[in-house]
Amino acid sequence: MKNRKRIFRYLCLLFTVGILFIGNGLTAQAIGSGLGIEDTPLTGETENGTTATSPGTAESGEDLEDLNIANGFNITFTTDNGSMAGTLRILLTLTAIAVAPMLIICLTSFTRILIVMHFTRTALNTQTAPPNQVLIGLTLFLTFFIMSPTINTVYNDAYKPYEAGEMEQGEAIDIAVDAVREFMYPQTQRKDIRMFMEIANLSWTSEMENKDIPTYVLIPSFLVSELRTAFIIGFLIYIPFLVIDMVVASTLMGMGMMMLPPTTISMPFKILLFVLADGWNLIIGGVVKSFY
Repeated sequence: MKNRKRIFRYLCLLFTVGILFIGNGLTAQAIGSGLGIEDTPLTGETENGTTATSPGTAESGEDLEDLNIANGFNITFTTDNGSMAGTLRILLTLTAIAVAPMLIICLTSFTRILIVMHFTRTALNTQTAPPNQVLIGLTLFLTFFIMSPTINTVYNDAYKPYEAGEMEQGEAIDIAVDAVREFMYPQTQRKDIRMFMEIANLSWTSEMENKDIPTYVLIPSFLVSELRTAFIIGFLIYIPFLVIDMVVASTLMGMGMMMLPPTTISMPFKILLFVLADGWNLIIGGVVKSFY
């Protein structure tokens, strides 16, 4: 076995040495075709060069195309006015898709609407009717309806000018953020802003305007205000259904039917009351109008 390996190594060594000897005797040549010196070998040992036109003598784009240097270097340019490359655009698009759910939840009306819908279903005691997919889908479309003025502002004032090359990226982002802040600021309670301003060791006065509040302070203040408002609306929704539960429970106790769960009897009455009062119209309409 050792002899075989040794013989194999010798063969490899001889093969390599042979290639070096053969390569040492070859000379690379270029033929001057198209350079006015056809069929003339162009090597480093002659006075002939591989340049058809001397550098700096081109006067038009056609001359640049005919320029021939030994090691060619091509530059491709377009008239896209400085737009982003395709790979960078794809990267930013994927990033936006990944971040979009968080932005929708934190910067729009999504949180308030979804919590109110959840309170409504719990007050009706219908367990999974309507299901979560229906509630989230309805909330999403209501969010787009409420946020449509903000979306149009961002598209017309930030995205379109940026795509047309009329605006820098930083300026477009600032305009988009300002449009979202214009929606969040009226929905945010001042005591929440004051709380986060104090936590951040920033001065706060009641005369401060939207532009004076940092974005990293406005966003958590907006979320806390949305939670508070949603729970207040949920409490108001609970009151009529709670009255029905109390009436049904008192009636069952008066009839001596202790073993019968009151919720079993009260749920049909809740649904009947909700349908007769056109509850979905009242609740959805009230929630949407709370943003205007």
